[in-house]
Amino acid sequence: MLTTTQVKILVPGQHDMVRLVGAGDELLKLVEGAFDTRILVRGNEIVISGGAQETERVSNLFQELISMLDQDHVLTKDSVTRSIEIVKGDARAKPSVVLGDTVVVTHSGKPIRPKTSGQKRYVDQIRENTIVLGVGPAGTGKTYLAVALAIRALKAGEVSRIVLTRPAVEAGERLGFLPGDISAKINPYLRPLYDSLYEMLEPETFHRYVEQGTVEIAPLAFMRGRTLNDSFIILDEAQNTTPEQMKMFLTRLGFSSKAVVTGDVTQIDLPSGARSGLIVVQEILGKIAGVGIVNLDGRDVVRHKIVQDIVEAYQIYAEGSTAGRGG
Repeated sequence: MLTTTQVKILVPGQHDMVRLVGAGDELLKLVEGAFDTRILVRGNEIVISGGAQETERVSNLFQELISMLDQDHVLTKDSVTRSIEIVKGDARAKPSVVLGDTVVVTHSGKPIRPKTSGQKRYVDQIRENTIVLGVGPAGTGKTYLAVALAIRALKAGEVSRIVLTRPAVEAGERLGFLPGDISAKINPYLRPLYDSLYEMLEPETFHRYVEQGTVEIAPLAFMRGRTLNDSFIILDEAQNTTPEQMKMFLTRLGFSSKAVVTGDVTQIDLPSGARSGLIVVQEILGKIAGVGIVNLDGRDVVRHKIVQDIVEAYQIYAEGSTAGRGG
């Protein structure tokens, strides 16, 4: 016979219950639909009944949601859904710590924060290490969060410039001759980096930084022979580097600098048979102090829900194909 556990939570009087449960109880319904428990709200008291493990998860979730309200965090369907996913992954996890970690605030006032436990781990690794490898599928915030941390470091005076680079490798297409000067030719490859910077900086500030050399965006080939001191350097799309290019990039690192390398090893566009520098570097640097390696997965995708489903479907297909070849 299943033992029923009951937990009561008293919500502090300074909080309007509507902020916690949502208009028309829409946030409460999200929680009810995610767990096998019975939740009763009476005034400012929440009573949770069910199995011991599920009750612990829901109790922790509500305590965390209340902590987020204490931090003046406005609860939304997205933030509550993210909190549910975090707690489901670990009953003792703290969504208020994950979702309350503001990396930087954009020029429009939007706070940039990690949205999953994996993203929080990634942000912490970048703060703690000199070199970090962020490996994971599209939509996991690898480049976006790295750019946000670079801007924070620049504004805090921790570095004097940001250098963003990526290999100019076409994604399965032959673009042919591109007109214009070198800037016009490489611009299509660097557009994702521009997009992240445009969102976080005022246009005038961005253009001033570029003109002054405070922000530099260039193809990987331009890094050869340089030593980058007092810089926050991001290598994007690193799965398309060769092992030699990866070594060249990492040895550009100078004093008071930090490097973040991001990539998705399932989207390698190198010629058939060529090894990816992102795969090789994990084998080489895995035990070096000051180097952090963070592997993100489908649970860390923060784009449209269908993107997460697509990533997981491809992962299942790849695992099945590998098993089939092995058999």
